[in-house]
This record gives sequence, C-alpha cells and structure tokens, in this order.
Amino acid sequence: MKLAFVFDQRPVRTTASRRWLALALMVASGFASLGYQIVWTQQSAIWLGHETAGVLAVVAAFFGGLAFGAAVLGARIEASAHPARWYAACEVVIAAWSVALLFLFEPLGGWLLERIGVQPTPAWHWAAAFCGTFVLLLPATAAMGATLPAMERVLARMQRDGYSIAALYASNTLGAVIGVLACAFWLVPTWGLARTTVFCAAINLVCAAAALALRSGGQGQTKALRPSGSGHVALLMATGLLGIGYEVLVVRVLSQVAENTVYTFAMLVAVYLAGTALGAAAYQRWLCATGDAERIRERLLLLMVVAFLPGALGLWGADAIKTFLLEAMAPGMAAALAVEASLALAAFGIPTMVMGALFSHLTLQARSAGVPFSRALAFNTLGAAAAPLVFGVLLIPAVGAKFTLLILASAYLLLLVLMSPRDWRSAPVLMSASVLFAMALGASPLVFVDIPEGSHLVSYSEGAMAAVSVVEDGQGVRRLRIDNRQQEGSSNSRMADSRQALLPLLLHPSPQRALFLGLGTGVTAFSAADDPDVQVDVVELLPEVIAASAHFRPPEDTEPVARVRTIAADARRYVRASSQQYDVIVSDNFHPARSGSGALYTVEHFQAVRQRLAVGGLFCQWLPLHQLDLHTLRSIVQAFVAVYPDGLAMVATNSLDTPTIGLVGRREGKAGPFTSEQLRRRIGSTTSALRLVDVGLSDELAVLGSFIAGPQSLARFAAGSSVNTDDHPVVAYSAPRITYMPDSLPRQRLVALLRQLTITPADVYGTAADASNPEKGARLAAYWAARNSYIEIGSVARLSGDVQHMLAQLRDPLLSVLRASPDFRPAYDPLLMMATVLARTDRAAAGALLAELVTVQPTRLEAVQALERIRRGAP
Repeated sequence: MKLAFVFDQRPVRTTASRRWLALALMVASGFASLGYQIVWTQQSAIWLGHETAGVLAVVAAFFGGLAFGAAVLGARIEASAHPARWYAACEVVIAAWSVALLFLFEPLGGWLLERIGVQPTPAWHWAAAFCGTFVLLLPATAAMGATLPAMERVLARMQRDGYSIAALYASNTLGAVIGVLACAFWLVPTWGLARTTVFCAAINLVCAAAALALRSGGQGQTKALRPSGSGHVALLMATGLLGIGYEVLVVRVLSQVAENTVYTFAMLVAVYLAGTALGAAAYQRWLCATGDAERIRERLLLLMVVAFLPGALGLWGADAIKTFLLEAMAPGMAAALAVEASLALAAFGIPTMVMGALFSHLTLQARSAGVPFSRALAFNTLGAAAAPLVFGVLLIPAVGAKFTLLILASAYLLLLVLMSPRDWRSAPVLMSASVLFAMALGASPLVFVDIPEGSHLVSYSEGAMAAVSVVEDGQGVRRLRIDNRQQEGSSNSRMADSRQALLPLLLHPSPQRALFLGLGTGVTAFSAADDPDVQVDVVELLPEVIAASAHFRPPEDTEPVARVRTIAADARRYVRASSQQYDVIVSDNFHPARSGSGALYTVEHFQAVRQRLAVGGLFCQWLPLHQLDLHTLRSIVQAFVAVYPDGLAMVATNSLDTPTIGLVGRREGKAGPFTSEQLRRRIGSTTSALRLVDVGLSDELAVLGSFIAGPQSLARFAAGSSVNTDDHPVVAYSAPRITYMPDSLPRQRLVALLRQLTITPADVYGTAADASNPEKGARLAAYWAARNSYIEIGSVARLSGDVQHMLAQLRDPLLSVLRASPDFRPAYDPLLMMATVLARTDRAAAGALLAELVTVQPTRLEAVQALERIRRGAP
C-alpha cells in the first residue's frame, strides 16, 4: 500500500519560512515540556516519596495526560478551521497552569499526602499517586498532548512538499533533548525549580504569539484513499509500551555501572530522545515518500529486533566500556560525563533511532488508513504510560533484566509476525528468533556486582528501583551495596555504625522512642534497640535493603531485633505523613550525590523532622564527609542552621578514610546544655554499659569530646553559601562533582574542616556548676585539641606493617598528644598495641615505650601490666 493523500483544493501556499517557523516552535515547545517534566518530577517526589509507586506514577501520569489531551482535544482540532489558534491556546494553558502549580503543589500535595497515609498498601499508594498526579497535572499535560496534533494540522500541506509528521516530531524531540540538558546543567542548578518554571512558561507564551503568524484557514484536511480496519492503533500502542519499556530497562541496568546522579539521568534521557529525533529525521529524509508502506513497516519492525543486538552488547559490555574510556581519557568531570553519555549511546543509539523512524512511519500509515494523527499519538502515548508499571514494577523484579530485554525484542518480533503472517517463515525472522533463543540459553545475566578475588556473593536481589547485593571477602567482611556503586556499610564498620546510634541517644536525658531514617546494614538502629527502654522505628526506602540487613546481624541479637519496627517507606514522606512524636531522630549519612538523596538535606525536610520531635527531642543528621566536598557541606549546614540555629556539630569517629560529621539540634532550639550528671547517669545505665565500652563511649569526655563546632562556628562556616531548599536543590547538583572528580582525600577535607571550626565548653555545658568549673572546661578543651592533633598526625602518616617504621613516625607525636590530654584514649591504644608487638623482637624498646605510657597515663592498667610482664621476663 502506497502512502497517498488528497488535499482540499484551496489556494493556500506553505512557504519555507512558515515551515521553519513551525519547526522552531516545535523545538521551543519540546524544550519547555521537558523542563516542566523535570520540575514536576522533583516537586511530586517531595509529597509522593521516592518509592517505586511515587516515582513511576509521576511518569505514568505525565504520559497519561499527554494521551488524554491528544485524544480529547485532538478530535476538536481535527475539525477546527483554525488549528493555529488551538495551538496558541494550548501553549497559553500550559504556561498558565504551570505557573499556577507553583502555588498549588504544596497545599494539594499535602492533601494528597494525607490521603496516601503513613504505611499505604502498594495498590493504594500507586492508585493515589497516579490519580492525584494525573489530575493535578492534567490541564498542562493535556494541552501538551494537543500541541503536536495542532501543529500537524496547521501545516498539513507540508505533505505536498515532501514533508511529514516526522519533521515536526523530530523537531519537538530535539527541543526536548536541549531542554533536559539545559535544565540539568544550567537552569535548575542556577535558578531553582520556580524560576525554571517561569522561564519555560515564557517560552510557551512566545510560542503562542508566534503561532498566530501561521495562517491555516482550515487547509490541509486529508482523507485516506483506503480506509481500513487494521490494527494500526493497537500497533502504535504496543510500540509506545515497548519503547518506554526499553528506556526503563536501560536506566535500571546502567544504574549498576554509572554514578546515578542527576547528571547521569539527564544524559540517559537526552541520548534516548536524541536517538528518536535522529530516527524521525532520517525517516523524513530518506523513507517518507518512498516504497511500499507495508513493506517499510515490516522492515522497520525487523530492524527493531536486529537493533536490540548492538543495544544488548552495549549493556553487557557497559562495565568494560566504562573502564576502557576512563583509562583513555584525562580524569575530570567532563570525561566522566562523556563516559556516561557513551554508555547511553551504546545502549540507546541504534534502537532509539529505529524507534523514531518506526513511530513516524506508523503514524503516517495509520493516517492513510483513516486514523487521525491525534488518535494515533494518543494511543502511542497511552502505551508509554503503562510501561513504567509493566516493566519497572512487574517484569524486571520478576524475571530480571536479561529476560526482560529478551521479552522486549521478542515482542517486536511477534508484532512483525502478527502484522505480516506470511513472513513468519522468512530467513530474517527465523534467524532473529534463533539468536534470541540462543541468548536466553547462553547469555549471562545483566548483573554487575564487583566480586574481588577471594570474595563471594552472599545475596543479590533485583528490585523495582535498585539491585541490592551483599559480598563477603576472604576475611569474612561483608559489604552491602546498592546498584553496585553505593556501599551502604559493612560488617567491618560496626563500631562506627553503633556510635552513630549511641551518641545521639546518650545526649538525650531519657529517650523512650527513637526514629532512624535509613537502615543500611541495620547495625545503627539495632544498636539503639539494645536498650529495652527505647522503642525503635526505622524507615528504609528499599525493601531489598531490609532483607539484606539480616546478613549483618549476629544470631544472638534476636531480642533487640524484635524490638525494632522496620517500615518500608520514603523517609521524607514518612516524616511528613506521620503524627508520631519521637525523643530522638537519627538520619543516616545518605550519599548526597545519588538521585533523590539531596532532598533529605533541605530546609523543608529539617523543618518536618522538627515537627516530629517530642518536647526536649533531639535530631542528629549524619553527613558522609568522604562523599562530600566542603562547598556542598556548607549548603547543607546552611539549611540545618536555618531550622536549628543553636545546633552543634560532632564527629562519629576519628576515621580518616570515612569521616562522618553529625549535626545536632533540639526542637526547642539550643542543642545543649549537656550536664555532667545527665551524662554520667546515661553512661552508667546497665542496659548499654557493655556496648559503650566496646565503642569507646564509656565516659563523659568521650561523648562530649566528639563535638567539633558550636552554633557561632557553624554559622560562620556556612555564611555566604547557597542554602539547600526544595525549590533550589543545590546539593543534588553540586555533590556529584566530587563523585566524578575527587579534588582531595577525605582525610584532607576532615583536617581542613577542623581547622575552620571551633567549639568552647560553654557551647555544651549548661549548668552553672559545669560551666563555672575551670578544671572541667580545661580538660574538655584539651581533649578537643588532642583530638584535632591526633587527626592531623594520622592524615600524614604512612601506614606500614613494620612496627619500627610506624613507631618512628608516631611515637613522639602521639606521646605529645597524650601529654596534652591524658584522657584522650585513641592516642593511647595504638601506642600500647605497637609496644605489645615490639616486645616480641625488642623488649627493651617496648619497655621504654610502656614506661612513657605509664608516666603519661598512670591510671590506665593495660600499660602497667604489660610493663610488669616485660620486667619479669614473661611472654
């Protein structure tokens, strides 16, 4: 069947300038539409959460609105004598409603949050999230869905000059590519979400004004020469489902290789859209007016199946491609982003180009069969709306990425056979089916888990949002990873993880209920549950992490585990939806560069946490300095002090490789005072005394000695930085830079931070007896100074297995630290350990070192006992 059309015979002339204006309007409109989608996705996540239902429901609602607009408004536009006016009106509606949403999102989002509830069932969460977002965005998304049909009607006579809908589709998609890159790299980081919305609304208004220059007069109405009852609409719907399904699959697979930042997803979406735009443009240039339409369709469907092979090779070889390119390029953020773009190109390039050509051809073929373009677009977009649920929620978790990929390719092959039954025995079809069958039998799973030599995989789970794995090395150390890129803790970090729970709990005089945001290995939350007087709730986004945390619990810890209530939910949504009050809230050190994590460090979230605190309640936000540069840290601190102006800062441990900073605030304002009496009573409690000794928190100085900054110091540190807010999410866009291009070591950042921060005993002591006791204040100040010196000494030390070499570096500096503060146990323990090892080869030198330790700290029995053994000649 040839593609042929007849036109109303009216003396209307389509000039080249009008064609170029139409294409320019499509570029601008596509730019604004993707800008809105990025803004709305981020705004919706604040209320719906980052659970699967919340994230994918927004995508589905967006496509659903486009389908609704194309179907409902498209029919009116088809019958209108003034499609240019329709187009202009749609652009005005988009602009007006998008600006209105800046004021409606918060109250309507809050209402929707109440309807969803604290712990909704998956079905209710999905339904409420989809329906609520669909209705909220509908005026704008419906108008967006009608813009392309309206412009197609305006320039219907382009067909006479060899043009087709492919040209408009390619231009619109090209604008979307520019829009997603501009929003990620310029607009949102610089202006924030509200100003980006206003900018896009201005573009819509310019498009509306310019569209009125395109006189249409109702020309170009087409009639199909051969109306047909074939399944063109069903085919368009199926290809829309499969096209977005492939996008969902590739994003999930590459998340195990790429860094999963806002820039990662911008690159993936941009390459996907660019491929479809190029495919539509190629179709317009070479295939639009040539050949038998049915034969072209068959070849494009077959080519779609064949295109999955290079796409699949790009996915299976993603890790090797990344390694090769990183070694070939000079290090830097530009190189890292180029690598991620290359990964996207390898997976998306050829398949998406064929998708763009196939869509363009199917819409023209459907129109020749009597199906208006608006109806064809509506069903194609409706299929796209179903893809996140079908592939993201159902197929990938159920059968894995490999078989989902094969299902996608097989589906295109099945479409080819159904549309052309006579060709099912043809050599290309049989060969394609054989290749897919061979891949099903012999290809390895699309799973990327780094398993070093001597290690083995303990568990692996592929969920709707992430793949979670546990790997155990040859020494028995287990590590929890999300998408293979983000380490969520290990069995080797139990002390640090425990301290992150116990420090905040010790600072509260009598905690009864504690909330932990983020589970990880579970060590932090379960350490809090050691105290039977404390009811512990923990919120974790990924159900797969909850299951994996069982691999990090000793078998004897059954009683504390039973006292922990684990909630699978988004932390932000839970905090806003819950009415429960907590004495202590502890927020995990979420990786700030990972997509969505920056929202847990905003002013609005810190305010919501404050509302969940009971009277006298205390909040501690842990921050991973090994994943943060100081510039981004300042923005987080600025957001924190905006809500807790009298807050303090502390360190979880003295670790140089994974330093973790804690920001501490109270509901009433001042983080302190912390009295000696209160701390002694809390530390002396029988329920936690043993664990406190194990983690080095057995006395008042060890607890208060963890503080590094007072309120005034934090304010000075954050002064002049951009505050991280929901509207201006600066952390999400600045934190990835150190992930892509580390400019310093974590220990260097820790030393630089400590040099900029100050704290005084008056910042932590509250009672007159404590504050006016000069000896107590001097001991605490000496402890802080010793701690800072200890960290600086360690930051330049060169580790060695030779105890003589280590002593040559550390003996005198650490003894100097102990002389300044005999209470500082972290400097005492390594010297004692080195003396014990040295005693095996040089008892005299070991005895001299132990004598020094006894002189500096005579109350520590370990050195005294070791020295006596040496003097007696005992082993």
